[in-house]
Amino acid sequence: MLCKENQALSQEYKQAVKEALSVLGKKNMALILHGVSFPSSTGENTGFGTYNSDGAKRVFDFIGGVFSALQLGPGGKTKMSDPSPYCGTVFSKNPLFINLKELTTKEWEHLLSEETLNNIVENNPSKGTNRASYAYATERCDAAMKEFYENFKKKASWGLKRKFDKFKKENALWLDNDALYEAFCLENGSDYWPQWQSEFDKKIFSTDDLKAAKKRIEEISKKYHDEIEKYKLEQFVVAQQGENTLKYAQDRNVKMIADRQVAFSDRDTWAYQALFKEDWSLGCPPDYFSKDGQAWGFSVVDPEKLFNKDGSLGEAGKLLYRLYLKMFKENPGGVRIDHTVGLIDPWIYKQGSLPKIEEGAGRLYSSPMHEELKKYSIATEQDVDKEFDPDEEKWIKQLSDEQIQQYGAMIEKIVIASAKEAGLDKDAIVAEDLGTLTYPVEQVMKKYGLQGMKLVQFVVAEEEDHPYRCKNITPNSWVMVGTHDNQPIRMWASTMVNTDKMHPHVRNLMEDLFSEFDNQDEIRHKLYTDEKFLGFAKLVECFASKAENIQIFFTDFFGINEVYNTPGTSGDPNWTLRLPDNFEEFYLQKVQSGDALNLPLALIYAIKARGRDFAGQNHELIERLEKLV
Repeated sequence: MLCKENQALSQEYKQAVKEALSVLGKKNMALILHGVSFPSSTGENTGFGTYNSDGAKRVFDFIGGVFSALQLGPGGKTKMSDPSPYCGTVFSKNPLFINLKELTTKEWEHLLSEETLNNIVENNPSKGTNRASYAYATERCDAAMKEFYENFKKKASWGLKRKFDKFKKENALWLDNDALYEAFCLENGSDYWPQWQSEFDKKIFSTDDLKAAKKRIEEISKKYHDEIEKYKLEQFVVAQQGENTLKYAQDRNVKMIADRQVAFSDRDTWAYQALFKEDWSLGCPPDYFSKDGQAWGFSVVDPEKLFNKDGSLGEAGKLLYRLYLKMFKENPGGVRIDHTVGLIDPWIYKQGSLPKIEEGAGRLYSSPMHEELKKYSIATEQDVDKEFDPDEEKWIKQLSDEQIQQYGAMIEKIVIASAKEAGLDKDAIVAEDLGTLTYPVEQVMKKYGLQGMKLVQFVVAEEEDHPYRCKNITPNSWVMVGTHDNQPIRMWASTMVNTDKMHPHVRNLMEDLFSEFDNQDEIRHKLYTDEKFLGFAKLVECFASKAENIQIFFTDFFGINEVYNTPGTSGDPNWTLRLPDNFEEFYLQKVQSGDALNLPLALIYAIKARGRDFAGQNHELIERLEKLV
């Protein structure tokens, strides 16, 4: 991996790293790399990254044998006005993840012309940079797929058309509605259904006039037949290419982990709006990122539609079950659940208001004294701590086993059950539990043994027992320095060195990592003054901890000192950062400059952090790693 000219060294590198991870008790190490952020190879940079590209294959070749998994971002179709993958569709995939270059080859019967592809690549405004051009890629790739669709109708072989027909039939439950939305958007001149002129079109799946709805759907389906079929064809192509990508990754011993965002897109809300609560939205209470809370505006699933009185799945529960089953089947490496708190103890607020208690917001299942939400509350008034501090949001003090099971119903009956049907166990569930962890969430996580996340960048260093401190991180968790919403660890370190904020951090690092190192004065000085060493030490914490699983965001591994997304902001540069096309050479340069993660060196430090006896037992492995530094 470190030396392409010397394959023996490359294999020794991978073998030594694998053994070091094993002795440190690590079962999985995943690289977090969202679809847009994949690099391109020659002649395929259309302005947007994709896991189906030749550039992606180079990534799998590069990390195979070192990383055991690759964590993608949400893969749904996004809006013209918003590139955030966390606002994408839950069933449909993003057509921008189609590898257009492949459509010019024999595999896809040359149904896209090389001239069209070359024109898109040549005029890509972000060419030569590590950034995506969302608007450009959206417009030009859509035009390319129109050409592909027209050629498909006229020239595609019987065999290819038969595969397409089979795909449409097997996925009709979600595909028909998603494609129909495309037609209604054209009819109403907007891809945001609340702005449509026709009130009937807005409510066509929740109206009582079924006869009129059926007639209108037939009318629109006939009028926009080609647009509907083109949408379905795009979904067929991206699904087929995704299957091939999965096989390519598996052949290199890399599992693919999907990302299930907490949100439902506009398309999903329109198609299933009868399953959502009117006038309420999902968000976050006031926290680190926002003193007024985060008003996400996402739809809230109606609790009365989730489960029937006998505990079986209701209409909304069945929809979610189909979604998770699809995701687990397509991603046998597992599924990361974004904002698991939103499944167990969601924070909701009235549309048009701020997500604050004083404006009527509250926990859907934990508000027994809320005028409107108390009928959904699992917790009772007797479970509430009357002396609670609203700013800490820890008002539930006790729950019975039966109540905990009620809070965990979606986890047990939908998420775990669908994983089991797909042939996976609960370890395939990566439960993102960041932010405020209420008592019900803590109890459900514990009851079902869910693997939560620990971010060492966000440790409250003054608290001896803080769960993000290295020595306190539990084995049954995923540890990382930060997520896609945080500064790269080097950027964070640059704000910390040479400041008084460093005192508790240095104390913790010295106690947890360097207590038995010989040169402690030198190490302490470097922690205070050297941002590269401080960032490196925070990464070492992940390997030295008892966590069985590690995730590393691509900016931290490759030494890219740029932010991928800043919460609470929109537009460029969010969601556009990519690996440079020459990422292999880039990584070697960044390792040499001390910006990228020098993995063998980090593993040496982590082994030594376990104590002299442990390091002595693994001295031969340390010597092998030292040759690779």
